[in-house]
Amino acid sequence: MKMQLTAGIIAGSMTLAAMAEAVETITAVHAFPEPLIYTQSFLSFVDKVNAAGEGVVQIEVRGGPEAIGMFHQPAAVRDGIVDMVYTPDSFYGGALPEKDALVASNLTAIETRENGGIALIDEIHQAKMGLKYLGWFDSGVCYNLWTRDAPSFDADGNLEVAGLKLRGNAVYNAFFTNYLGAQVIDLPTGEVYAALQRGVVDATGWTQIGLIDLKWNEFLNYRIEPCFFSTDLGVIVNLDRWNALSDAAKKIVQDVAIQHEADSVNALRQKRDEDFAALDAQGMTVVSLEGEAKASYLLAAREKNWERMEGLMAEHPMGTANYDRLIDLFYDPAADN
Repeated sequence: MKMQLTAGIIAGSMTLAAMAEAVETITAVHAFPEPLIYTQSFLSFVDKVNAAGEGVVQIEVRGGPEAIGMFHQPAAVRDGIVDMVYTPDSFYGGALPEKDALVASNLTAIETRENGGIALIDEIHQAKMGLKYLGWFDSGVCYNLWTRDAPSFDADGNLEVAGLKLRGNAVYNAFFTNYLGAQVIDLPTGEVYAALQRGVVDATGWTQIGLIDLKWNEFLNYRIEPCFFSTDLGVIVNLDRWNALSDAAKKIVQDVAIQHEADSVNALRQKRDEDFAALDAQGMTVVSLEGEAKASYLLAAREKNWERMEGLMAEHPMGTANYDRLIDLFYDPAADN
């Protein structure tokens, strides 16, 4: 009996070990600090995968920019240092300028998943960078220009930026420099609070949500309308790691990602409304461009990014073959009306 009991324990242990080995693990990092709403969105996606993938696949989050610098994360996932990264596509725009189709988009992941736009972006990621583009998260939120002091306008109602110490980054610099004519100061997100505090910058572009999470509202008092661009936050996976996953694991992760694309659109729009209400209560002043000035502002934001995209695509061996198709899939003229 003792021998049978021992054999049973050993057999049970071997079964448990085999089950543990069968669970596939995907390591992940995220670009922004954990408290930011966008990171919270990604972590909720991770929770959903881990719940749906129990016994099959799990995502192991290893941290944010403190683990791997935000601008080094795309190379880290490409090189297999980590399996998955949640990051703005603009952080690796030099290698994949097609990301500007998402930046200049007036659609969400819901429409572009349905019309084949995200499938095309995935195809380009695989061909150019050896990455699987899993999903476009947190779409449907656009950017505003936020300033410390009241903005000024010329006689035609166009925004004047002379004298503004404007924080820039890769997302909107083509618009800020090529159209607005601003002299930008490039700073990563984590350094902007201190820069505002010290007066190094007094204006920045940022999305409609997250200003309060970052505490930038302590220094910024004006929001300029209309908003422009779209967030381009996506999840990329090392292609070799993706291909090595079982079909069951792939299906769970991809299905949850597609559902999270839709869920995050609705959740972040609700969060935007809550943030705007809170900012209004704190005394945020909204200033709007009107008429031709507004139309020119929006047109320039879109077209300057398209120009940048086409020029950089032309420098790559794949050329500009996908340029027109990307615009067709990520921009709907009727959605501007």
